[in-house]
Amino acid sequence: MEPSNKTQISRFLLLGLSKEAELQSLIFGLSLSMYLITVFGNLLIILAVSSDSHLHTPMYFFLSNLSFVDICFTTTTIPKMLWNIQTQSKGITYEGCITQMYFHIIFADLDDILLSVMAYDRYVAICHPLHYTVIMSPRPYGLLVLISWVLIALHSLLHSLIVLRLSFCPEMQIPHFFCELSQLVQLASSDNFLAIKNHLEVDLEKKFYSWLRLSLK
Repeated sequence: MEPSNKTQISRFLLLGLSKEAELQSLIFGLSLSMYLITVFGNLLIILAVSSDSHLHTPMYFFLSNLSFVDICFTTTTIPKMLWNIQTQSKGITYEGCITQMYFHIIFADLDDILLSVMAYDRYVAICHPLHYTVIMSPRPYGLLVLISWVLIALHSLLHSLIVLRLSFCPEMQIPHFFCELSQLVQLASSDNFLAIKNHLEVDLEKKFYSWLRLSLK
């Protein structure tokens, strides 16, 4: 049977880091401080790399991309948490929750991928120093980053489509300060999640092979 979306929910409730009212000001201050430090620190790295021609190397290119991703990663979740604390509201719309989850998956996975790419860059520099400039020329490392963005975006889209087809009860409470995939799956049916995931993966695989056959004709 085809899995269908029976969601009747209009919003979720984000319970945050603590229910204690006296701790909200402390959480707000610490979170805002760390957020501003993260944003301005990473912006300084991006500015330093872009303004100094001596730093226009693969390693610093990856580092500036990592700094940009870190800014986006924190911006996906922290401002909404600060807004909820300031307005004493815990609600987030269903659409807003799915959007937040989508971008959170993208930037969290990109962090890991970029760190792996930077590790590969150092491996080439240490183990193959004579071929480093050939292996890590601008085109290959640019393609590495581009392919990473595309694959992670598709990976995140797959999970978002799965969650869109899950069923939730009205006014579901998320014991977190942002919409995390694992929390949303726990609020729905895990069996339903796996069934829909398998269905979508098979469907995407069929479409991919159909496209491949047409391309080869």
